[in-house]
Amino acid sequence: MEIGAYSFGDTPLNTDGTPRSTGEGIRKLFEAIVHADLAGLDYFGVGEHHTVSMPASSPGAMLAAAAAATTNIVLGSAASIISTDDPVRVFQQFATADAISGGGRIEITAGRGSSVETFPLFGFNLADYDQLYSEKLELLMAINNAETENVSWSGTVRPGIDNLAVVPRPVRGKLPLWIATGGSPASSARAGRLGLPVSYGIIGGAPHRFAPLAELYRNAAAQAGHTGDDTKVSVAALGLVAPTKKEALERFYPGWYNMNLEMGRLRGWPAPDKGAYQAQADAPGAYYVGGPDEVAERIVHLHGYLGHMRHFLQADIGGLPQEHLLESITLLATEVKPRVERLLAKK
Repeated sequence: MEIGAYSFGDTPLNTDGTPRSTGEGIRKLFEAIVHADLAGLDYFGVGEHHTVSMPASSPGAMLAAAAAATTNIVLGSAASIISTDDPVRVFQQFATADAISGGGRIEITAGRGSSVETFPLFGFNLADYDQLYSEKLELLMAINNAETENVSWSGTVRPGIDNLAVVPRPVRGKLPLWIATGGSPASSARAGRLGLPVSYGIIGGAPHRFAPLAELYRNAAAQAGHTGDDTKVSVAALGLVAPTKKEALERFYPGWYNMNLEMGRLRGWPAPDKGAYQAQADAPGAYYVGGPDEVAERIVHLHGYLGHMRHFLQADIGGLPQEHLLESITLLATEVKPRVERLLAKK
């Protein structure tokens, strides 16, 4: 089981709650990735967001910088919103990061986008949501699977490509390409049919409810003739590890409150409720907030339902102090990961 972290960037807050520089948020994210590599974490994902509070708008650029400053950690997008980006440029950026890393440490996770900010920002129509994703995913796969630099493709959402070079090529020929989904059955089935690994973003409810989706995914993959390494499942969730449950709850709550307050203003959500927070932070809720023993046990419990091979947490939301993020990363690598390995070995 790989253990990791992910982030959309987290802009620091002043004492009055106003945001500081978004550039500072990017520098904090870079520091966290380097720290994760040194601590021994397996994976770090950078998700694409375009808000003041979550400023990691260019995962490819961030991962290229991180690739030069790290040695062992696998780096990926969590996720790249290909519906409103150009697959050629996404591939080129990640292949560039792959070259800088020496090869084998860079992954792309392709998502449709749980937020809609990218559509007006880049001039796309939200009504074309699924067609944009479907065709651009097809193009991204065509580029990734090409045996030479030259690629041909035609579609309706962007101009076609007629035997044109897309460079650089990945060091090992192609990049690991994942499908991101927040729980859509259609997305699970599509990932299975295409023979792509699937990454579930579980941010609410009981995580084990995703078991039927994982089964749907594996059945679709088997029916399409995909087996073995083609069929992998990972889980991205909110969570923070601290020495004790009490400390973890106290550290994570202010950022959770701030994030939900902002999302409420943007999307009409109800006011944040501390009771709901506590319910999600306790088993079987979706937040992995606690000490190393509890978090490890809950990851292994979910593994019994999903059989996933990677579990990674987002801690830095709503202006989380950097020292709490770095400690959570350290505990994930040095305390949670070995506990998970021991518990799985006993099964």
